[in-house]
Amino acid sequence: MKSNKPKYQQIIEAAVKVIAENGYHASQVSKIAKEAGVADGTIYLYFKNKEDVLVSVFEEKMGQFIHKIAKETAEQPDAKLKLKTLIRMHFAQLENNPKLAIVTQLELRQSNYSLRLQINNVLKPYLEIIDSIINEGKESSQFRSDINTALLRQMIFGTLDEVVTNWIMKENKYELTAQTGRVHQFLTEGLKCDS
Repeated sequence: MKSNKPKYQQIIEAAVKVIAENGYHASQVSKIAKEAGVADGTIYLYFKNKEDVLVSVFEEKMGQFIHKIAKETAEQPDAKLKLKTLIRMHFAQLENNPKLAIVTQLELRQSNYSLRLQINNVLKPYLEIIDSIINEGKESSQFRSDINTALLRQMIFGTLDEVVTNWIMKENKYELTAQTGRVHQFLTEGLKCDS
């Protein structure tokens, strides 16, 4: 498995740094190779092209994250706490690696349609975790039973996505994970008034 090979990991880490600093379109394979400390040709032993490098970065980082989030949310006793854990971990993953945040939030958005389809496939297991939390909440009456799961999933993911993008655009001037409680409260309590 290529992801267990040290050079593959070096290239992945180098790609995150180079793409974050230069943008995807200005990140030549030679720049990634130089940052990784490998010959240009070595990149092609692991990746078909630059697009494959970008997708692999996302697969590698998202794969590790999905595994952790599945484990940690499963340990929570109810849907609300599972959702709060997911929000906190989503924010922490990107707060702890601002360069990865730039790649996932900004550079992936500028990619072509076929690349975005590949990224969407990588995201599916994460979205399934969100669905399972929503469905558990509906079944336990923590969430309204008439909620459309797919629509709420889009709203949850879209909210987290936008909060992270705003944090990047504000140049990380505040703690992203500090937003967890407010975002969780909004998503679980919505716009209702205290009466």
